[in-house]
Amino acid sequence: MFLLRKQGQNQLEIDSTKQDTKVNELRAALGSLSGRRLLYCTDACLRRYLEARNWNVDKAKKMLEETLKWRATYRPEEIRWAEVAHEGETGKVSRANFHDRHGRTVLILRPGMQNTTSAEDNIRHLVYLLENAILNLSEGQEQMSWLIDYTGLSLNTNISLKTARDIIHILQNHYPERLAIAFLYNPPRIFQAFWKAVKFFLDPKTVQKVKFVYPNNKESVELMQSLFDLDNLPSEFGGKTSLMYDHEEFSRLMTEDDVKTAKFWGLDEKPFNPPKKGHAGAEVAPEPVSVQTVVS
Repeated sequence: MFLLRKQGQNQLEIDSTKQDTKVNELRAALGSLSGRRLLYCTDACLRRYLEARNWNVDKAKKMLEETLKWRATYRPEEIRWAEVAHEGETGKVSRANFHDRHGRTVLILRPGMQNTTSAEDNIRHLVYLLENAILNLSEGQEQMSWLIDYTGLSLNTNISLKTARDIIHILQNHYPERLAIAFLYNPPRIFQAFWKAVKFFLDPKTVQKVKFVYPNNKESVELMQSLFDLDNLPSEFGGKTSLMYDHEEFSRLMTEDDVKTAKFWGLDEKPFNPPKKGHAGAEVAPEPVSVQTVVS
């Protein structure tokens, strides 16, 4: 899946000129593209798949073709907020209204706020927000950061291992190199056994991107401060603001973004069907507070 490149026995470090050559080779190998496939397969996209497959063109081609098949059937770009809004009522996954210091979109995940039991709907909701996070990346940025708050996590709210495995499969195979870093903030003891099981399904590169951080640990505090402006960061993650999720407002912002998504992909507007009672719906997310530099 995603990760920072580093030199090592199984990692290939090549200069930018050779990278460009590899991108051109991959594009030639893919053949003629049109429509959504052409929109999806930007040079930056091809670089991510090459990065995920250690710059092996054949392996990157196979991986990318599998993603194109998946997108043709799952159609993530066609998911609309009205279809998944019920999953987001508690704010278990949301896009923050700020960026990290690299200008990366931030997703906030709160597994303790789990409110439904449908694995399929949970996954569809997350995929929708992944697509939305990508839509709102700063220019020239390809990755996002995750902040995971474990407040309220219990055996009743934790997702099943099978659902976690299905999510990992989608993330690693169809969103390669999209995750820059994931902060697991102050996870409880009950999470430890779950993590050991989930870790088995993760690419070693992805595991290196997962950071356990604790409020009373000096290194954790310094890491959070290096990546986030504390004035923007919610107190749940050691910052100075409150994590206030307003479902009605978030629904309005997401519905606005649905219009942007449709325009980007050249889709006809789907008629808006109001969510069922108790589910909010509606329109573009606020301009995230731009910030600057940090480690990937």
